[in-house]
Amino acid sequence: MNLPFFSPMLPHAVNHLLSQESWARAQLLPHAGKVACLDAGVATIRLKVTADGMAASASVGEPIAVTIRIRPADLPLILQNPERAFSYVKIDGDADFANTISTLSRTVRWDVAGDLSHVVGDVAAQRVVDGATAAAATVRSTGQKLMENVAEYFLEEDPMLIRPQAVTDFTADVTRLRDDVERLAKRIERLK
Repeated sequence: MNLPFFSPMLPHAVNHLLSQESWARAQLLPHAGKVACLDAGVATIRLKVTADGMAASASVGEPIAVTIRIRPADLPLILQNPERAFSYVKIDGDADFANTISTLSRTVRWDVAGDLSHVVGDVAAQRVVDGATAAAATVRSTGQKLMENVAEYFLEEDPMLIRPQAVTDFTADVTRLRDDVERLAKRIERLK
């Protein structure tokens, strides 16, 4: 499925990021005219590198230089760890072009404070970004603490779970008891 409503927005967003990073455009220049296809199973997006190192929507008929396939089930992993995004995808086609896309996806970042400063000013923009970063960190920390508390409840208060070390200790005790019983049985046999 192609997403016609999404097609004009993605090149605009990519170009916004590229316009702030001349080194990124310079890396894309050798790939001018090439088309990259991002296939997420439920949606396909085609972007073409223009002569000035920017991105444009590519038509369905244009030859694809590289196809990057993402399984929808891997999307949460990719969003959780963007630095390792390309380890979750399957790449077909031009390896050099794919490597350039991978490098740019890891290194080009949106300067939220810079864009927001045009609307509210530098100081306010930085405070908004710092506040949002702190809020996100608080949400992550709270979620982690909640998971730890739930796990502790199910381990200690209402034991529905067992700690791995307890299972290991129990297995060692059972093995030791089995060995002791076998030795005792052999002693009894010798006494008969």
